[in-house]
Amino acid sequence: MDSFIKKIFNSNGKECDNIVHVQFQKFSRGEFKDKAVIIYSKSKDKYSLSTTYEYANDFVRMMAEKLGGNRAFVSGVLVSTRDLKGQLNFKDIKQFAGVKQYILDGEMVGSEIINLLDSFPSSFFALSMKIGDTEIKIKPKAPISGKQSTKSSDEQTIKADFCKLYTRDKKVIEGFVFDKEIIENENIKKAEINHVFLINEIILPEREKDPSKMRELAKRKGKIIRTIKVDNSIVAKKEAEFIA
Repeated sequence: MDSFIKKIFNSNGKECDNIVHVQFQKFSRGEFKDKAVIIYSKSKDKYSLSTTYEYANDFVRMMAEKLGGNRAFVSGVLVSTRDLKGQLNFKDIKQFAGVKQYILDGEMVGSEIINLLDSFPSSFFALSMKIGDTEIKIKPKAPISGKQSTKSSDEQTIKADFCKLYTRDKKVIEGFVFDKEIIENENIKKAEINHVFLINEIILPEREKDPSKMRELAKRKGKIIRTIKVDNSIVAKKEAEFIA
């Protein structure tokens, strides 16, 4: 399972899939700093990632794919504006300003989780689970949508602690940290990866008149700047164009 950021860097500027599209639905034109932040740590053969909220659904999909037809205990919330009663087994529900938080607390099959992700791609899956030596912990709440930053990275504290991943599986890590500067250097024990989203154009769907459908289907065209730091020093800076 590749993260939405890795898919963009592998797309060579071509149109990305719907999983990537959903990540950018709420963005206007402009520059958005400190997005999709990762704090990477390695100790012997153990890896950990601590990230901002953008990776939640990617973490959950990766775990569901790893789980397959087996079961695991899943806890947390599924955040959605949709009425999912009858389509989802949940323990309780909280609602505020039209946003519903479906509380999950029980065993689920991997394929069941993937079906939910595919059926409700715009929902936020803040779920925690453990499979063998791989574990994800995601804060069970709705994220606060980021606005355009008016401060530089040096003027604000970035909290990359919404999602956490622990594993011994290097292939899992490479879905999120795919940089040879880190992954091929055994001496690097900690690194920070930060992104700037530059949205230059919003491409509206042709022949669509329904305003809600236009918002849903509109694509963002722009560029992502990926900065990698080790010991507070920049070791690499990369750019990738995208349409999503």
